[in-house]
Amino acid sequence: MKRSASARVATRDRPSVPPRLRIFFGCEGESERGYAAVLGEILRNNGCHVHLDAVVLTGGDPLALVELARRRIIENERNRSRYAIRAVLLDADRLGQTPVRDARIEPIVAAANLRLIWQRPCHEALLLRHLDGCRDRKPANAALAEQELRRHWPDYDKGMSARRLAVRLGTRELRQALEVEHDLATFLSGLGFL
Repeated sequence: MKRSASARVATRDRPSVPPRLRIFFGCEGESERGYAAVLGEILRNNGCHVHLDAVVLTGGDPLALVELARRRIIENERNRSRYAIRAVLLDADRLGQTPVRDARIEPIVAAANLRLIWQRPCHEALLLRHLDGCRDRKPANAALAEQELRRHWPDYDKGMSARRLAVRLGTRELRQALEVEHDLATFLSGLGFL
């Protein structure tokens, strides 16, 4: 079927949309996967042409998670195109418990071209810093972080869906958190957000 001349002109005149950057975004659990989906939506709403491929990396210390991320990247790239950027969101509360294992992280990160985004001390503390009046909160451990988050966000549940997270987290809240979340800010500025 032939297209009319006006249809051909309309197609030619349409601005081309740049392809979305495919980004590996390793997550420790479902809570982080939901957060990654919210991040992706915020980025797209702010003109960043990206797709965060949120991959859950279950269990283990930071070294085990980084090793698993490397394996998942290799598997995923074998089946699809290469990732433009590779990042892993990690809780910092287990860092330092086994220094010998921690010392093995950096060579893997360098070889796999990974960017580590540390959550200090954990994901709940990162979420807390998005909330009004909580930007500078620094709970000492994961239990205190979760307790404080629930005080400011009574409906919060671990493993919360992106849809439910997006009720409280948007561009304004993310920008607030980025004032103190330097690893995340560096990662997002590299994507054109900030």
